[in-house]
Amino acid sequence: MTLSQLRTFALVARLGSLHAAAESLGVSEPAVSAALAALRLDLGDPLFVRAGGGIALTPGGRALADYAQDIVGLADQARWQVANAKNDAGRLKIASTAPFAEHAAGRLLDVFTKRVPGAAVDVVVESAADLASLLQERAYDIALGARPTAPAGSAVTELGLECVPFLRYQRALVAGAGHPLARLHGPMAVATLLDRPWFAGPVGIQTGSEEGRWLASMGVAPEVIRLSSETEALAAVRAGEGIMLALGHIVRTELHSGALVRLPVVGTPVTGLWWASTLDHRRTTTMAQALQHFAGTADATAAMVAPGGSRGLERRGSKFHVALWS
Repeated sequence: MTLSQLRTFALVARLGSLHAAAESLGVSEPAVSAALAALRLDLGDPLFVRAGGGIALTPGGRALADYAQDIVGLADQARWQVANAKNDAGRLKIASTAPFAEHAAGRLLDVFTKRVPGAAVDVVVESAADLASLLQERAYDIALGARPTAPAGSAVTELGLECVPFLRYQRALVAGAGHPLARLHGPMAVATLLDRPWFAGPVGIQTGSEEGRWLASMGVAPEVIRLSSETEALAAVRAGEGIMLALGHIVRTELHSGALVRLPVVGTPVTGLWWASTLDHRRTTTMAQALQHFAGTADATAAMVAPGGSRGLERRGSKFHVALWS
């Protein structure tokens, strides 16, 4: 049994296809077949059978898939740690969902990198739906923002992740002071607002978020105009062009000044949580655990919700780097 064989099998098990695994690895399909044949012979188990244009794992194959993923992930982590051993603190690879990256990650990571000597982090914005698999594949050390979701038919507890809530947020429906809705009083049903333009950031209103679940519970699905950022969406709302489910701590000052008005919609404000998620503590890194713990401290919370509006991740002289989309 070799690491190369296990890497090939782990990919075949995840993708459900020898052809797809070959394309991902950049090798021929016969090369994938040869690696799997050697592994099957060594273990004395067929591992998988052909089914419906793809494969179906045997019980032995399912058992091996879990081990293979862990072994390959640990090997990649060891290789990375050795290559970066000259930096005692290491570089932390972070996946973040878009709203958290825009509104809070810069503040949190600024404080964290100042508290941890030599700490440096790379942040990439990823879809909430991909966080679980990306952590399991060790593409990232930690995910910040939305809680990772389990694939259909699985439970979050089966993912082998440690998910810790660290910041409670609220989203309220807001409109500009000059918008016709701003003059209305009394409870409003969200269904009466569906003919109005709704604005949001680049990911819209995600079904897995608390605000997405709230809309689903109301039986409504507004057409949302997605802009390049929630800051841009809020500017459109401020100009009277529509309404938005805005983060309460971001618009607090404008609500107090009267530049924005909170619409008294039944069921709002909607409360949600942002999470720090890692592999379980037997398999994650010390730096990831340190950030996960720090995110829940009073100092971190104060930094993330401090007045002054959103502050993204791009800041001259900071110790972290961000790619907005992977």
